[in-house]
Amino acid sequence: MIMDYLEEQTNEIEALDSIYCGELEILSTSPHHKFSIPIKSEEYEPDSENGLACVLKFGYSASYPDEVPEIEILNPENFEEEDEALLRKHIIEVAEENLGTVMIFSLVSSAQEWLNTQADERRKTREENARRKEIEAEEAERVRFEGTRVTVESFLAWKAKFDSETGVKKKTDKEDKDSKKLTGRELFILDKTLNESDLKFLEEGGDAVKVDESLFQDLDELDLEGEDGLDDDENS
Repeated sequence: MIMDYLEEQTNEIEALDSIYCGELEILSTSPHHKFSIPIKSEEYEPDSENGLACVLKFGYSASYPDEVPEIEILNPENFEEEDEALLRKHIIEVAEENLGTVMIFSLVSSAQEWLNTQADERRKTREENARRKEIEAEEAERVRFEGTRVTVESFLAWKAKFDSETGVKKKTDKEDKDSKKLTGRELFILDKTLNESDLKFLEEGGDAVKVDESLFQDLDELDLEGEDGLDDDENS
């Protein structure tokens, strides 16, 4: 029996109009019907990253349904770079499996199922990424709270850097140097030549160094009996 392609196509358009009431848009009827049907995933929300949506445009050929209809994907929302090509390939594969029977409803249903699958995978990916970021943030906060574990090597490295930046080493070196300063007596004990330098100073000074004899005029009046008495006691 020869198929009446025009009748098959007309009957399918009427059925589709009933199924997708208000959504099916007839774009042209000559020489063959061209029409569009919008589809979306279950969780699709306009102006958000939730779900996927697009418009499927079909065109009958003279021998449809024995031939794959023309297929275009319009107005994709939240599609990634290769999604449009992948979806179209998927629809064509389903169409080839259904050659000989009217198939638009099957193609639309299969395309919508594809959107649902993609949307679910992307939602799971977003949730996993969000969870991973949350774990990373918690770990960073824990490390910040606990601080870095200190080892002998890390402490010595930190100490050297700290001393260098704060000048502690320079201060310590200065304190060590200051602590090594000797008193005059210590210098005299260590360096016997100092008394010779004093004598040399006196000799070189000549008349410039004078002794005030008046300081010794009253020495006879001093009570020196204590010393004599001490000597007598020792002799006795």
